[in-house]
Amino acid sequence: MTSRIGTWNLENLFRPGQDGPSSRDEYDQKLTTLAATINDLSPDVLCVQEVGDPDALDDLVKQLDGTWHTALADPDGRGIRAGVIAQSELSDVDQIAAFPDTLQPVQVQDDGTTIDEMGRPALRAQVELGGTTVTVISTHLKSKLLSFPGGRFNPKDEGERARYGFYALTRRAGEAAALRAGADISLAGDGAGHAVVVAGDLNDGPLAATTQILLGPGGSEIGTRGYEKPDKGDATRLWNIAPLIPEKERYSRIYQGRPELIDHILVSKALVDKVTSASAGSKALGKTPSITDDPKPRKDKPGSDHRPVIADFDL
Repeated sequence: MTSRIGTWNLENLFRPGQDGPSSRDEYDQKLTTLAATINDLSPDVLCVQEVGDPDALDDLVKQLDGTWHTALADPDGRGIRAGVIAQSELSDVDQIAAFPDTLQPVQVQDDGTTIDEMGRPALRAQVELGGTTVTVISTHLKSKLLSFPGGRFNPKDEGERARYGFYALTRRAGEAAALRAGADISLAGDGAGHAVVVAGDLNDGPLAATTQILLGPGGSEIGTRGYEKPDKGDATRLWNIAPLIPEKERYSRIYQGRPELIDHILVSKALVDKVTSASAGSKALGKTPSITDDPKPRKDKPGSDHRPVIADFDL
């Protein structure tokens, strides 16, 4: 039996208002495009990010084919959150947020402000797929797009740009460490016996240091010599399915004209050998826009500036 799991950043899914589209018509256009894309892909489970109003997610789900179940994590300061929607019931729903006990708080502002937990909690839930209990963790790490005091998207000078780039990077690393600790709990030292999926907007590429934090012991990545050689590290490893996406479509957004894969699906040993295909994008979504460091021009655009990433499993 084939089961499909995906992840998609829905890009500011708010009802019309200050943070959402300016009008009902533009909101309806956004929902129509999102729903058409999800219906086209027909996932069994979809990790979602940038959900603003929970009511907006309800509006979207009403346009989807079939019956859906939803769960959302707490919002960040901007009001967006990660979540999971599934065509089967969700159970054991909880959140991952706190940094590991031995990790010190990280600075995120010039004024010395620090954080000791993820800015956006990850959402963890269990779902039955093809007779297999799968733990799915939906996440959205700190954005690569920098913001500065006062809501600015441009720095006063290059010194400020460098400092806030540093803050963003260390925050994303701390969040990756927290997420990895949460995944370890779900893996329980037995990756072959526990089907675990970590999926979402990691805001960095497959080879980035923050993404690598999530993988665990190296040397067995898909496409390497060690992939087909079981070892003790399999108990705690997570495999990024990115190399299985056809190279021409291996991107989830376009930044300044450059395609990049920043949305990922990572799986435990129990699932990695059962991946039958992986893809990114959807014909229903249309042409992927190229974004800049200023998100404001995207406010009233339909769909999303991200492409969904999908993996099929033989369960």
